[in-house]
Amino acid sequence: MAAQLVDRTAIRFAQTLVVGGVALAAALGAAWPLAVLAAALAASAAAPARSPLRALYARVAVPLRLVRPNPVPDDPAPHRFAQGVGAAVLALATVAFAAGSPAAGWTLAALVGALALLNLTRGFCAGCFLYGWLVRLGWFRLFPRQG
Repeated sequence: MAAQLVDRTAIRFAQTLVVGGVALAAALGAAWPLAVLAAALAASAAAPARSPLRALYARVAVPLRLVRPNPVPDDPAPHRFAQGVGAAVLALATVAFAAGSPAAGWTLAALVGALALLNLTRGFCAGCFLYGWLVRLGWFRLFPRQG
């Protein structure tokens, strides 16, 4: 099966929003930005065409020429899996805050922010790496190829 086109700039844009959202939450000392990010990442993983992050990218960042699309042949499944993992961890962080455990909440949020920053600056996607290992180990594919 031929690889689909994946816009690398859209991925980097989403990572920038994750890093910025976690930083905003820390600066405000508030958990609500983490809940918003968790919901946005979950929507992006579940339905990429309806992703609020992609909509912001396509309707604001690209028309304002803040970024240029860079579609490359790639499998979108690992990226969707990574977004799903990020959404789950940020949702857990939000639950930790609600349960009165801010240390656990900030630790989980910092983990997501740090991994997004690692991908943004070094090109290493921990979620994609995990996805690859799960496939190699024969586990079911959580985000199968489309098409």
